[in-house]
Amino acid sequence: MIRSELIQKIADENPHLYQRDVERIVNTIFDEVTAAMARGDRVELRGFGAFSVKKRDARTGRNPRTGETVAVEEKHVPFFKTGKLLRDRLNGKS
Repeated sequence: MIRSELIQKIADENPHLYQRDVERIVNTIFDEVTAAMARGDRVELRGFGAFSVKKRDARTGRNPRTGETVAVEEKHVPFFKTGKLLRDRLNGKS
């Protein structure tokens, strides 16, 4: 599912809301999650999962095409850990 499909589904299930308002709500949620992660905060949605940021140390990598070694800088990457409810649902336990 992509963002526009999510917006359309929410708008269809809530006919009392205008689509532009639903779009604003979805964008605000995504913006807030992104901003919190950019600050290094953890975002937890109970039953769904938790978004966090993990730090990857600098290392020496290898270019797979040429085989030459390259320096890979330290970086921060997003990480998602599923919640128990989501994990159970994906495994057909509920």
